[in-house]
Amino acid sequence: MTSSQGAQEIWHPRLHVGRFVRQGLLHAVLGANAILMIFPLLWMISTSLKAPSKQYLWPPQLIPNPLYPENYVNLFALAPMGKYMLNSTKITVLSMIGVILSSSLAAFAFARMRFRGRDVFFSILLATMMLPGAVTLVPTFVIMRLLGWVDTHAPLIIPSFFGSAFYVFLIRQYFLSIPQDFVDAAQIDGADFFTIYWRIFLPLSRPILTTVAVLTFLGSWNDLFGPLIYLNTQEKMTVQLGLAYLRGRAGTGVEQFGTIMAGAFLGLVPTLVLYFFGQKYFVQGLARSALKG
Repeated sequence: MTSSQGAQEIWHPRLHVGRFVRQGLLHAVLGANAILMIFPLLWMISTSLKAPSKQYLWPPQLIPNPLYPENYVNLFALAPMGKYMLNSTKITVLSMIGVILSSSLAAFAFARMRFRGRDVFFSILLATMMLPGAVTLVPTFVIMRLLGWVDTHAPLIIPSFFGSAFYVFLIRQYFLSIPQDFVDAAQIDGADFFTIYWRIFLPLSRPILTTVAVLTFLGSWNDLFGPLIYLNTQEKMTVQLGLAYLRGRAGTGVEQFGTIMAGAFLGLVPTLVLYFFGQKYFVQGLARSALKG
């Protein structure tokens, strides 16, 4: 016992020091990666508040001195940025509502309802995820043109109400983790499938629905390709398409670089705010969806 205690006294400090060193190195690496990831954002904010003569100083000046908010004034003078953001907000919010409702309904059917060919239909649905977007681009545009939806927001909104194969799969995996006892108890009380879906599954599925909402928001708000194809009128442009238009109109000269950075920052603010408030549910939704096979 004495020799064992002596060995513990010798080795415990070494183990403690080794663990401390490993944790210190891990935190140092993570901190360095965090700085590398956040530095472009800080530089964009800094440039948007710098005077043209201060934007290319060497050594670089991270904190603007003096502040030059005129870049934001010039932004709204060169382009209707408020209209761009309103259009993007409309398209994004309606797309989120459409994707959540349609995908969750389909996911509930695949997770809890029994019908002939359910597994076959689900396999076909998953198979559509392997089709690249370029394959369906031309047929989709032809359909939208025949419907008279070109240069409207309809092609960017209506498809969301027909669901997404990936989100159906994601929500279905989460629904499978909800105990069957809830469904049985509700059916004994006389609840139909839609009541079970609406009053039991949706309230219990906030994490995964928040995850879907965040992912849909990111995809819709940051979409440039879709608006570039379907929108022609400046008053109907979204933020991303408007920023591309602004860059062409403002030019790439030193005097307009701060204005472009101001527009890019305003376009990024809603994404940062949404992820800041939804990150807790976002992580929970992805984690619980991965647990059920």
